[in-house]
Amino acid sequence: MPLTVVHAQTAEQPRVTGRRGPRPCAPLSLAEADVLRIVADTRTPVFVTVRAGGRRRYSYWRPLDSATGRGGCYAALPTAECDKLHAAGRIALGDPLTDPARTTYRVTAVRTPAGPARAVRARPHAA
Repeated sequence: MPLTVVHAQTAEQPRVTGRRGPRPCAPLSLAEADVLRIVADTRTPVFVTVRAGGRRRYSYWRPLDSATGRGGCYAALPTAECDKLHAAGRIALGDPLTDPARTTYRVTAVRTPAGPARAVRARPHAA
């Protein structure tokens, strides 16, 4: 069962909804914020593996920390929180890499668009 990319929903017509532009995102839970922090770190590649039966596993390589001696292994991320972030359009899946038993996608954080730029008026300066 392949995953599909879900884009953030936007208001279709400002007259109908009374709003302009994209809908504001709901606040993140602590677990979702932690997952998003890991995914947004470009030094930590995160992948989702989808097995033939449809089971998904989000994981990343945790590097070895020389101070604590921990790490040097794969770490799994909570699937429920990752699925919520994917459904909300906060994370996106890259191109699939398929083999007979599974399909693997690279997971990346989606950049939220910045607010509209405000025009700066030129003010006359006193001489």
